[in-house]
Amino acid sequence: MTSTRNPSLAPWLGFAAAAGAIAFAPTVADGGLLRLLSEVLITLAMAQMWNLLAGYTGLVSMGHQAFAGIGAYLLFVASDRLGISPYWMVPVAGLGGALLAAVVAPLMFRLRDAYFSIGMWVLAEIVRLLVAKFPLFGGESGVPLQAVRLVEPESFQQNAFWISGAIGLAAVAGVYLLMRSPFGLGLMAVRDNELAATRIGVNVWRNRFIAFVLSGLGFGLAGAAHFMGTMFVSPDSAFDINWVVTAMFIVIIGGIGTIEGPLIGTAIYFGLRELFNTWFAMSGGWYLIAMGCIAIAVMLLAPRGLWGLARERWGWRGLSVQRHPPGGAAVAAAPSSSLPSPTSPTPSSTRGRTA
Repeated sequence: MTSTRNPSLAPWLGFAAAAGAIAFAPTVADGGLLRLLSEVLITLAMAQMWNLLAGYTGLVSMGHQAFAGIGAYLLFVASDRLGISPYWMVPVAGLGGALLAAVVAPLMFRLRDAYFSIGMWVLAEIVRLLVAKFPLFGGESGVPLQAVRLVEPESFQQNAFWISGAIGLAAVAGVYLLMRSPFGLGLMAVRDNELAATRIGVNVWRNRFIAFVLSGLGFGLAGAAHFMGTMFVSPDSAFDINWVVTAMFIVIIGGIGTIEGPLIGTAIYFGLRELFNTWFAMSGGWYLIAMGCIAIAVMLLAPRGLWGLARERWGWRGLSVQRHPPGGAAVAAAPSSSLPSPTSPTPSSTRGRTA
Protein backbone atom coordinates (compact mmCIF):
# COMPACT_ATOMS: atom_id res chain seq x y z
CA MET A 1 0.00 0.00 0.00
CA THR A 2 1.05 3.60 -0.50
CA SER A 3 0.00 6.86 1.04
CA THR A 4 0.71 10.53 0.76
CA ARG A 5 2.72 12.26 3.40
CA ASN A 6 1.03 14.93 5.44
CA PRO A 7 0.83 17.86 3.07
CA SER A 8 2.65 21.03 4.07
CA LEU A 9 0.84 24.28 4.67
CA ALA A 10 2.46 25.86 1.61
CA PRO A 11 -0.26 24.81 -0.90
CA TRP A 12 -3.01 26.04 1.37
CA LEU A 13 -1.22 29.32 2.00
CA GLY A 14 -0.95 29.67 -1.77
CA PHE A 15 -4.66 28.99 -2.21
CA ALA A 16 -5.47 31.52 0.53
CA ALA A 17 -3.24 34.14 -1.09
CA ALA A 18 -4.87 33.53 -4.47
CA ALA A 19 -8.34 33.83 -2.92
CA GLY A 20 -7.35 37.11 -1.29
CA ALA A 21 -5.95 38.47 -4.54
CA ILE A 22 -9.16 37.54 -6.37
CA ALA A 23 -11.28 39.14 -3.66
CA PHE A 24 -9.44 42.48 -3.79
CA ALA A 25 -8.63 42.62 -7.52
CA PRO A 26 -11.75 44.68 -8.44
CA THR A 27 -10.55 47.48 -6.15
CA VAL A 28 -7.36 48.03 -8.16
CA ALA A 29 -8.13 46.71 -11.66
CA ASP A 30 -10.16 48.48 -14.33
CA GLY A 31 -12.88 46.87 -16.42
CA GLY A 32 -10.60 45.74 -19.24
CA LEU A 33 -8.16 44.05 -16.88
CA LEU A 34 -10.99 42.35 -15.00
CA ARG A 35 -12.32 40.90 -18.25
CA LEU A 36 -8.87 39.58 -19.13
CA LEU A 37 -8.37 38.08 -15.66
CA SER A 38 -11.81 36.45 -15.87
CA GLU A 39 -10.82 34.82 -19.15
CA VAL A 40 -7.54 33.64 -17.62
CA LEU A 41 -9.31 32.03 -14.65
CA ILE A 42 -11.97 30.38 -16.80
CA THR A 43 -9.33 29.00 -19.17
CA LEU A 44 -7.33 27.72 -16.19
CA ALA A 45 -10.41 25.86 -14.93
CA MET A 46 -10.95 24.24 -18.34
CA ALA A 47 -7.29 23.27 -18.57
CA GLN A 48 -7.39 21.66 -15.12
CA MET A 49 -10.52 19.69 -16.04
CA TRP A 50 -9.02 18.53 -19.32
CA ASN A 51 -5.84 17.57 -17.48
CA LEU A 52 -7.89 15.63 -14.92
CA LEU A 53 -9.29 13.51 -17.72
CA ALA A 54 -6.23 13.18 -19.97
CA GLY A 55 -3.36 13.49 -17.51
CA TYR A 56 -4.79 11.54 -14.59
CA THR A 57 -7.33 9.23 -16.22
CA GLY A 58 -5.82 8.57 -19.64
CA LEU A 59 -8.86 9.73 -21.65
CA VAL A 60 -7.98 12.33 -24.31
CA SER A 61 -11.14 14.20 -25.26
CA MET A 62 -11.55 16.47 -28.26
CA GLY A 63 -15.19 17.22 -27.51
CA HIS A 64 -15.45 18.81 -24.07
CA GLN A 65 -16.67 22.00 -25.71
CA ALA A 66 -20.05 20.24 -25.70
CA PHE A 67 -20.23 20.62 -21.91
CA ALA A 68 -19.12 24.26 -22.02
CA GLY A 69 -21.78 25.03 -24.62
CA ILE A 70 -24.55 23.22 -22.78
CA GLY A 71 -23.64 25.03 -19.57
CA ALA A 72 -23.76 28.40 -21.32
CA TYR A 73 -27.09 27.78 -23.04
CA LEU A 74 -28.65 26.36 -19.90
CA LEU A 75 -27.74 29.51 -17.99
CA PHE A 76 -29.10 31.81 -20.71
CA VAL A 77 -32.37 29.98 -21.34
CA ALA A 78 -33.17 29.18 -17.71
CA SER A 79 -32.35 32.71 -16.50
CA ASP A 80 -34.43 34.36 -19.22
CA ARG A 81 -37.39 31.97 -19.03
CA LEU A 82 -37.60 31.73 -15.24
CA GLY A 83 -36.66 35.32 -14.50
CA ILE A 84 -33.84 34.27 -12.17
CA SER A 85 -30.58 36.14 -11.68
CA PRO A 86 -27.88 34.55 -13.85
CA TYR A 87 -25.61 34.37 -10.82
CA TRP A 88 -27.79 31.67 -9.30
CA MET A 89 -27.93 29.70 -12.52
CA VAL A 90 -24.17 29.17 -12.81
CA PRO A 91 -24.20 26.10 -10.49
CA VAL A 92 -27.23 24.76 -12.34
CA ALA A 93 -25.37 25.15 -15.62
CA GLY A 94 -22.49 23.14 -14.19
CA LEU A 95 -24.89 20.40 -13.18
CA GLY A 96 -26.23 20.43 -16.75
CA GLY A 97 -22.73 19.75 -18.05
CA ALA A 98 -22.28 16.96 -15.51
CA LEU A 99 -25.64 15.44 -16.44
CA LEU A 100 -24.76 15.42 -20.14
CA ALA A 101 -21.44 13.76 -19.31
CA ALA A 102 -23.21 11.10 -17.23
CA VAL A 103 -25.66 10.39 -20.05
CA VAL A 104 -23.08 10.01 -22.82
CA ALA A 105 -20.41 8.23 -20.75
CA PRO A 106 -21.75 4.68 -21.25
CA LEU A 107 -21.66 5.18 -25.01
CA MET A 108 -18.33 7.01 -25.17
CA PHE A 109 -16.58 4.50 -22.91
CA ARG A 110 -17.16 1.82 -25.54
CA LEU A 111 -14.58 3.66 -27.65
CA ARG A 112 -10.87 3.48 -26.95
CA ASP A 113 -7.87 5.73 -27.54
CA ALA A 114 -8.18 7.74 -30.79
CA TYR A 115 -11.73 6.50 -31.34
CA PHE A 116 -12.75 8.02 -28.01
CA SER A 117 -11.18 11.35 -28.97
CA ILE A 118 -12.90 11.43 -32.34
CA GLY A 119 -16.17 10.21 -30.86
CA MET A 120 -16.18 13.09 -28.37
CA TRP A 121 -15.57 15.59 -31.16
CA VAL A 122 -18.46 14.11 -33.18
CA LEU A 123 -20.68 14.27 -30.09
CA ALA A 124 -19.89 17.97 -29.64
CA GLU A 125 -20.75 18.66 -33.28
CA ILE A 126 -24.06 16.81 -32.95
CA VAL A 127 -24.98 18.85 -29.86
CA ARG A 128 -24.01 22.07 -31.65
CA LEU A 129 -26.20 21.24 -34.65
CA LEU A 130 -29.14 20.30 -32.42
CA VAL A 131 -28.89 23.56 -30.47
CA ALA A 132 -28.72 25.57 -33.71
CA LYS A 133 -31.95 23.95 -34.94
CA PHE A 134 -34.14 25.09 -32.04
CA PRO A 135 -35.61 28.64 -32.03
CA LEU A 136 -35.62 28.47 -28.22
CA PHE A 137 -31.82 28.77 -28.35
CA GLY A 138 -31.80 31.54 -30.94
CA GLY A 139 -30.87 29.33 -33.86
CA GLU A 140 -27.60 29.96 -35.67
CA SER A 141 -27.57 33.65 -34.70
CA GLY A 142 -27.47 33.00 -30.95
CA VAL A 143 -29.26 34.64 -28.04
CA PRO A 144 -28.51 37.59 -25.71
CA LEU A 145 -28.71 37.36 -21.92
CA GLN A 146 -31.91 39.27 -21.22
CA ALA A 147 -31.86 38.35 -17.51
CA VAL A 148 -28.94 40.72 -17.05
CA ARG A 149 -31.58 43.34 -16.32
CA LEU A 150 -32.20 41.57 -13.00
CA VAL A 151 -28.75 42.48 -11.66
CA GLU A 152 -27.07 45.76 -10.83
CA PRO A 153 -25.16 46.99 -13.91
CA GLU A 154 -22.49 48.66 -11.76
CA SER A 155 -21.58 45.45 -9.94
CA PHE A 156 -22.16 42.94 -12.76
CA GLN A 157 -18.59 42.84 -14.06
CA GLN A 158 -17.18 42.64 -10.55
CA ASN A 159 -19.48 39.77 -9.60
CA ALA A 160 -18.79 37.97 -12.87
CA PHE A 161 -15.07 38.21 -12.12
CA TRP A 162 -15.55 36.80 -8.63
CA ILE A 163 -17.55 33.90 -10.02
CA SER A 164 -14.80 33.20 -12.57
CA GLY A 165 -12.23 33.39 -9.79
CA ALA A 166 -14.16 30.97 -7.61
CA ILE A 167 -14.42 28.48 -10.49
CA GLY A 168 -10.72 28.74 -11.34
CA LEU A 169 -9.59 28.40 -7.72
CA ALA A 170 -12.02 25.54 -7.05
CA ALA A 171 -10.73 23.68 -10.12
CA VAL A 172 -7.12 23.81 -8.91
CA ALA A 173 -7.89 23.03 -5.26
CA GLY A 174 -10.46 20.39 -6.18
CA VAL A 175 -8.11 18.46 -8.46
CA TYR A 176 -5.36 18.71 -5.83
CA LEU A 177 -7.59 17.27 -3.10
CA LEU A 178 -9.02 14.64 -5.42
CA MET A 179 -5.61 13.36 -6.50
CA ARG A 180 -4.37 13.16 -2.90
CA SER A 181 -7.32 10.94 -1.99
CA PRO A 182 -7.53 7.14 -2.40
CA PHE A 183 -9.78 7.76 -5.38
CA GLY A 184 -7.01 9.77 -7.05
CA LEU A 185 -4.59 6.91 -6.49
CA GLY A 186 -7.08 4.61 -8.19
CA LEU A 187 -7.36 7.01 -11.13
CA MET A 188 -3.61 7.01 -11.68
CA ALA A 189 -3.52 3.23 -11.37
CA VAL A 190 -6.13 2.94 -14.13
CA ARG A 191 -4.21 5.41 -16.29
CA ASP A 192 -0.89 3.60 -15.90
CA ASN A 193 -2.11 0.03 -16.33
CA GLU A 194 -5.79 -0.76 -16.61
CA LEU A 195 -5.35 -4.52 -16.34
CA ALA A 196 -3.16 -4.30 -13.24
CA ALA A 197 -5.59 -1.84 -11.63
CA THR A 198 -8.46 -4.26 -12.22
CA ARG A 199 -6.52 -7.10 -10.64
CA ILE A 200 -5.95 -5.16 -7.42
CA GLY A 201 -9.63 -4.35 -7.10
CA VAL A 202 -9.94 -0.90 -8.71
CA ASN A 203 -13.29 -0.34 -10.40
CA VAL A 204 -12.02 0.99 -13.71
CA TRP A 205 -15.37 1.99 -15.20
CA ARG A 206 -16.57 3.74 -12.03
CA ASN A 207 -13.36 5.72 -11.62
CA ARG A 208 -13.39 6.89 -15.22
CA PHE A 209 -17.08 7.71 -15.00
CA ILE A 210 -16.60 9.93 -11.94
CA ALA A 211 -13.64 11.75 -13.49
CA PHE A 212 -15.56 12.21 -16.76
CA VAL A 213 -18.59 13.65 -14.97
CA LEU A 214 -16.42 15.97 -12.86
CA SER A 215 -14.70 17.27 -15.98
CA GLY A 216 -18.11 17.86 -17.58
CA LEU A 217 -19.15 19.75 -14.44
CA GLY A 218 -16.06 21.94 -14.61
CA PHE A 219 -16.49 22.73 -18.31
CA GLY A 220 -20.18 23.48 -17.77
CA LEU A 221 -19.38 25.94 -14.98
CA ALA A 222 -16.60 27.58 -16.98
CA GLY A 223 -18.69 27.92 -20.13
CA ALA A 224 -21.62 29.42 -18.22
CA ALA A 225 -19.42 31.94 -16.40
CA HIS A 226 -17.60 32.99 -19.56
CA PHE A 227 -20.68 33.66 -21.66
CA MET A 228 -22.50 35.26 -18.73
CA GLY A 229 -19.71 37.83 -18.77
CA THR A 230 -20.09 38.43 -22.51
CA MET A 231 -23.92 38.48 -22.23
CA PHE A 232 -24.29 36.73 -25.60
CA VAL A 233 -23.93 33.15 -26.80
CA SER A 234 -24.11 31.48 -30.20
CA PRO A 235 -23.59 27.86 -31.30
CA ASP A 236 -20.34 28.61 -33.12
CA SER A 237 -18.76 30.32 -30.12
CA ALA A 238 -20.15 28.05 -27.40
CA PHE A 239 -19.23 24.78 -29.13
CA ASP A 240 -15.96 26.01 -30.63
CA ILE A 241 -13.29 23.29 -30.62
CA ASN A 242 -10.75 25.98 -29.72
CA TRP A 243 -11.89 25.63 -26.10
CA VAL A 244 -10.33 22.16 -26.05
CA VAL A 245 -7.40 23.05 -28.30
CA THR A 246 -6.45 25.87 -25.94
CA ALA A 247 -6.72 23.59 -22.90
CA MET A 248 -4.60 20.98 -24.67
CA PHE A 249 -1.93 23.53 -25.59
CA ILE A 250 -1.79 24.79 -22.01
CA VAL A 251 -1.49 21.33 -20.50
CA ILE A 252 1.15 20.14 -22.97
CA ILE A 253 3.26 23.28 -22.48
CA GLY A 254 3.01 23.27 -18.69
CA GLY A 255 3.12 19.53 -18.05
CA ILE A 256 0.38 16.94 -18.44
CA GLY A 257 -0.45 14.88 -15.38
CA THR A 258 0.57 17.62 -12.92
CA ILE A 259 -1.35 20.23 -10.95
CA GLU A 260 1.23 22.90 -11.72
CA GLY A 261 1.24 22.25 -15.48
CA PRO A 262 -2.04 24.04 -16.26
CA LEU A 263 -1.03 26.94 -13.98
CA ILE A 264 2.26 27.46 -15.82
CA GLY A 265 0.72 26.76 -19.22
CA THR A 266 -2.08 29.27 -18.69
CA ALA A 267 0.37 32.01 -17.75
CA ILE A 268 2.53 31.23 -20.79
CA TYR A 269 -0.43 31.01 -23.16
CA PHE A 270 -1.87 34.40 -22.23
CA GLY A 271 1.57 35.97 -22.07
CA LEU A 272 2.34 34.79 -25.60
CA ARG A 273 -1.10 35.81 -26.83
CA GLU A 274 -0.70 39.34 -25.55
CA LEU A 275 2.87 39.50 -26.87
CA PHE A 276 2.00 38.31 -30.37
CA ASN A 277 -1.27 40.22 -30.72
CA THR A 278 -0.41 43.47 -28.95
CA TRP A 279 3.32 43.96 -29.38
CA PHE A 280 3.99 42.13 -32.64
CA ALA A 281 0.52 42.84 -34.12
CA MET A 282 0.34 39.35 -35.62
CA SER A 283 -2.72 38.42 -37.64
CA GLY A 284 -4.80 35.40 -36.67
CA GLY A 285 -3.02 33.03 -39.04
CA TRP A 286 0.54 33.98 -38.05
CA TYR A 287 -0.42 33.99 -34.39
CA LEU A 288 -1.65 30.39 -34.59
CA ILE A 289 1.44 29.33 -36.55
CA ALA A 290 3.69 30.82 -33.87
CA MET A 291 1.79 29.11 -31.06
CA GLY A 292 1.92 25.80 -32.90
CA CYS A 293 5.68 26.06 -33.40
CA ILE A 294 6.16 26.76 -29.71
CA ALA A 295 4.05 23.73 -28.76
CA ILE A 296 6.07 21.47 -31.10
CA ALA A 297 9.35 22.81 -29.72
CA VAL A 298 8.29 22.13 -26.14
CA MET A 299 7.14 18.59 -26.99
CA LEU A 300 10.50 17.87 -28.62
CA LEU A 301 12.74 19.50 -26.01
CA ALA A 302 10.67 18.92 -22.85
CA PRO A 303 8.28 16.00 -23.50
CA ARG A 304 6.95 16.16 -19.93
CA GLY A 305 6.27 19.88 -20.13
CA LEU A 306 8.09 22.79 -18.54
CA TRP A 307 7.12 21.80 -15.00
CA GLY A 308 8.24 18.24 -15.60
CA LEU A 309 11.56 19.54 -16.87
CA ALA A 310 12.01 21.79 -13.84
CA ARG A 311 11.16 18.99 -11.44
CA GLU A 312 13.63 16.62 -13.07
CA ARG A 313 16.49 19.13 -13.10
CA TRP A 314 15.99 20.92 -9.80
CA GLY A 315 13.78 18.55 -7.81
CA TRP A 316 10.92 21.00 -7.39
CA ARG A 317 7.85 19.37 -5.85
CA GLY A 318 5.17 22.07 -5.74
CA LEU A 319 1.68 20.56 -5.53
CA SER A 320 2.95 17.02 -5.91
CA VAL A 321 0.56 14.12 -5.34
CA GLN A 322 3.35 11.54 -5.41
CA ARG A 323 2.76 8.52 -3.15
CA HIS A 324 5.20 7.24 -0.52
CA PRO A 325 5.39 3.98 1.44
CA PRO A 326 3.47 4.20 4.74
CA GLY A 327 6.68 3.42 6.64
CA GLY A 328 8.00 6.86 5.77
CA ALA A 329 10.84 6.40 3.28
CA ALA A 330 10.14 8.26 0.09
CA VAL A 331 10.45 6.35 -3.12
CA ALA A 332 11.98 8.48 -5.80
CA ALA A 333 10.02 8.55 -9.00
CA ALA A 334 11.94 6.79 -11.76
CA PRO A 335 12.28 8.61 -15.07
CA SER A 336 10.36 5.78 -16.73
CA SER A 337 7.34 6.58 -14.56
CA SER A 338 6.88 9.91 -16.27
CA LEU A 339 5.19 10.68 -19.52
CA PRO A 340 6.78 9.01 -22.55
CA SER A 341 8.04 11.24 -25.27
CA PRO A 342 5.29 12.22 -27.71
CA THR A 343 7.72 11.48 -30.51
CA SER A 344 8.00 7.79 -29.57
CA PRO A 345 5.35 5.04 -29.82
CA THR A 346 3.29 4.55 -26.68
CA PRO A 347 1.65 1.23 -25.80
CA SER A 348 -2.12 1.51 -25.48
CA SER A 349 -1.96 0.15 -21.95
CA THR A 350 0.19 2.99 -20.65
CA ARG A 351 -0.52 6.65 -20.09
CA GLY A 352 1.35 9.65 -18.76
CA ARG A 353 2.43 8.96 -15.21
CA THR A 354 3.58 12.32 -14.01
CA ALA A 355 2.28 13.11 -10.55
